[in-house]
Amino acid sequence: MSVALPEYYFRVRENGAFVFRVDTENRQRRIDMDQIAVVNIRNGEIRAHGDRELSARDLAEIKDWMETRSRVLAERDVDDIHRAIDHLNLTAHWVQSRATDEQLDEVTDTLLMAMHDLRSVLVRKKADRLTKNRKA
Repeated sequence: MSVALPEYYFRVRENGAFVFRVDTENRQRRIDMDQIAVVNIRNGEIRAHGDRELSARDLAEIKDWMETRSRVLAERDVDDIHRAIDHLNLTAHWVQSRATDEQLDEVTDTLLMAMHDLRSVLVRKKADRLTKNRKA
């Protein structure tokens, strides 16, 4: 079974990736990965690694990966929030049905503060959106 390897490999890191060019055309027939760039998604920076010059194809592949990665991360953010909503519901059920007094003593104040903070931010952001929509 033959598997075609990609021309580029992106080693993901917290705010971007290290970009490698994949090479299998060598005498040892092994996979070589040659780092060509470092990418920062937050600020859009693409830095060539060492003395390298990035080709137009390199830049196009990197920019395409950055767009795709940004989309994936945005989708994950929203999915995480939906999971948080589910977890809040599960937490409410736990508090009502299974939590002991000692467990409630341990988490109540911190949970109430986090919920108050979240509620304050949500109310403020909603008010900002309503005000903005009325002006538009």
